[in-house]
Amino acid sequence: MEQNDDNRLQEFRQLKREIRMSGEFLVVGMDIAKERHHAFFGTPTGNTLLRRLVFENTKEGFEDLCFQADTLKTRHALKKVVFGMEPTADYHKPLAEYLIRQRHMVVLVGGAAVKKNRELMDGRWDKNDTKDAANVADLITQGKCLFYDFPSNNIRELRNLLSL
Repeated sequence: MEQNDDNRLQEFRQLKREIRMSGEFLVVGMDIAKERHHAFFGTPTGNTLLRRLVFENTKEGFEDLCFQADTLKTRHALKKVVFGMEPTADYHKPLAEYLIRQRHMVVLVGGAAVKKNRELMDGRWDKNDTKDAANVADLITQGKCLFYDFPSNNIRELRNLLSL
């Protein structure tokens, strides 16, 4: 697992160097909630490929998300996909674990960055799930994202016990 973590970290560092204005990435920004998530699909060059996908916080919903990403990646001749989310409680963990196990690049964006970027996007403070997903994608295209640490099972179990 450590070798896999090293590879993921190297891929993340490469992503941060290459993503700005790249024509080879599909960026999936997601707004995370308890039961349903919202996703926005775009490119670092500013093209919106799919404005809104609502999917359940279930394996079937995750599969639908991956299917949509693969379809758009193929249709628009993109080489890489990056999934990004703002961590919300523990609701993001099943999705992130699923995507990482499927060997997808997963990144996080900080809540403070999302809040500050919201006003900069269109000069308004209003908030909705579709707009937040696009906001997350925008931050990823700017390279303002964090590595998603996915530790071994033992470490995750220990963290879960400590949270109790």
